[in-house]
Amino acid sequence: MSQKEKEQIIKISDQLYEASKSIRILRNINWHSEVRETFFRNKAQKLPQVTYPNIDPAETLEAVAKTRKLIPHSSRFKNWATDIADKLENSAHLLSHMGTPSFYQYSAKLYGSPKDLLPDGESTSLDLANFFEVMYENIDKLDIQSSSPSDLPATMVQARMKEEVDKMFGKDAPQVIIDKEVSSKAIAGRQRIRIRESALFTDMDIDQLIHHEAFIHVATSINGHSQSQMKILAASHPGTTKTQEGLAVFAEFITGHLDLDRLRRLSDRIIAIQMAVDGADFIEVYRFYNQKTDHKEAAFESARRVFRGGVITGGAPFTKDIVYLDGLLNVHNFLRTVVSEGRADLLPLLFVGKLDIEDMAELVQFKKMGLISEPKYLPPWIKDIRFLLTYLSYSSFLNSVKLKNMKEHYRKMIYEL
Repeated sequence: MSQKEKEQIIKISDQLYEASKSIRILRNINWHSEVRETFFRNKAQKLPQVTYPNIDPAETLEAVAKTRKLIPHSSRFKNWATDIADKLENSAHLLSHMGTPSFYQYSAKLYGSPKDLLPDGESTSLDLANFFEVMYENIDKLDIQSSSPSDLPATMVQARMKEEVDKMFGKDAPQVIIDKEVSSKAIAGRQRIRIRESALFTDMDIDQLIHHEAFIHVATSINGHSQSQMKILAASHPGTTKTQEGLAVFAEFITGHLDLDRLRRLSDRIIAIQMAVDGADFIEVYRFYNQKTDHKEAAFESARRVFRGGVITGGAPFTKDIVYLDGLLNVHNFLRTVVSEGRADLLPLLFVGKLDIEDMAELVQFKKMGLISEPKYLPPWIKDIRFLLTYLSYSSFLNSVKLKNMKEHYRKMIYEL
């Protein structure tokens, strides 16, 4: 690898990073709290009225076009750079089409849609969500009650979160603030974690948020900004979303904090998105959620996640929320393959910044070239990987065993009981 090629990669990375700075999707599609207040004043009978800023994509498109000219046609890194450029262009178009039917077209390009095929070439995200729904119905027959009610206030989450981020990040620790405008229960960036003022939490919620928001999203953000040569690793553009959220949900799982309620919320999001794709309006999706919770505000926020940026009357939702389960599936299978192939040395690369797991081959090369530094912060389950390796080794073994006959044997036994 010549010095000239290294300099070229760094320059492409720099310019992609600069182009990404104008991509602020969640900030621009967010709804003001007045929308929720008005909705409930109208007794949940009138569709919300939402306006979005007018965003001209020209500056971003021009910056991306300029970067494309730097990408050599013969380079082995062409696909890596081109894919990021495509994501940034589609992100700019998404923001310029907020509130229109075309919004869904760009959302599907960036995040996928519920009926897109998964890597197995047969299943879809909607299939996965419907599978979980059947499982939940069977479990509901057991009348399992949550041992932890949703009654903990945002201030308690703030205190626990602050304690944990101070312990892990020290002088780099983000602020933990309470914010009434965020639609999620919590959202994290490098410098601050925002917790929704009106949300109520369980003990499990708090642990989930610590491992998901702080130990993954904050850690990878700080690590990405610490990369002196590959600045694009600091950019949270949509091309990184599936891996980021998949890694964050896997963190909940491997630490024992992914409970059935959380898993159901993730699968319900996919079903709700498909409802909207099929033409359901905001009120219909709100009612879908309202049947599942005692908190009408939680139902509103869940429906808002589906319609933010899109069309309130249906047909053009925001599809980002399918990436949680899609991403979990991708990350889990990548990790199993890494361990079964004896490449556990690749694990730290997942945390060097904001990245797409599909770019791992290029990232390995960048690391060999000295363009990527070691991650500054790693979550606890990666620092001590003994349990992770044990679990993934066993999981990989199960994947290689033909379980159909064994499963049928136990199914017959169960039905005879």
